[in-house]
Amino acid sequence: MTRKIQIHQVDAFTLGRFTGNPAGVVLEADGLTDAQMLAIARELNNADTAFLFAPEGPDHDIRARFFTPRTEAGFVGHATVAAHYVLSMRAGGRTRTRQKSKAGIVEIEVRGRDAERKIAIRQNPPPLGRELNTRERLAVLDALALASDDLDPRCPLTIAGASSTRLLIGVRGAGPLAQLKPDMSRLTTLSAQIGTAGYFVFALNPPGSEPLTEARMFCPALGIGEDPVSGNAHGLLGVYLVQLGLLAHDGHKAAFTGIQGRWLHRPGRVEIELEMTGSAVSAVWIIGQAVSVFETEMTLD
Repeated sequence: MTRKIQIHQVDAFTLGRFTGNPAGVVLEADGLTDAQMLAIARELNNADTAFLFAPEGPDHDIRARFFTPRTEAGFVGHATVAAHYVLSMRAGGRTRTRQKSKAGIVEIEVRGRDAERKIAIRQNPPPLGRELNTRERLAVLDALALASDDLDPRCPLTIAGASSTRLLIGVRGAGPLAQLKPDMSRLTTLSAQIGTAGYFVFALNPPGSEPLTEARMFCPALGIGEDPVSGNAHGLLGVYLVQLGLLAHDGHKAAFTGIQGRWLHRPGRVEIELEMTGSAVSAVWIIGQAVSVFETEMTLD
């Protein structure tokens, strides 16, 4: 029997088509096999494609699975923004949703309407791991073509995250960001040695700036040379900056905006809100806008 599935192509963390981070969204994916989902993701050839399913229990409203062209991922921020942007465009779409994936359950809010619509994802605060030792730090700098003087001395190189980790690397302004020359083969080897799936290189603007940060990210171990815009990495960065005292808060909330994607000609913007309990982060909100590029149907045999 043949079956038709509905596919959307969405650019997330942006309001301009052909910018931000592209993702595929497949609605009503119930019944698709893993092999079919992987083949569809490979055909769409985005970094990630979200497949949406009916719930399987009372603790969530929708299920999502995420596939790269090579494998399945537990959770993907920009693809979640894309998926709930599509759902928010449909009649009767929810303004609050609980989404279950292999990484657990997250809360989704649709904030605003029409051109002002934003998709907000609430997550538990990610853990911050260890700092690199001197030998590891020098190896990473060499693989990125960075000098020690390029580093922001306030920001130790730290591994962050749980199921999918990133190495946070602070540099002194946009100059070092522009001059990065990542050796993808070497970074892949270092990922296995150090224990991180990717490298998030960021520069801090002065306190109170809008945006506060600009970044680039490289994940060759995941098959992604340079990722245009990462919501998850900005969430990690928010927790990291609070811990270092580089992001102000009032004991209840902290917030900042980061930009990414300029050097891929896909500029995008991520807003981060941190719920605080005193000096501790109790939850992270990853917030972004999106725009539809096209929608189509695919016939499966």
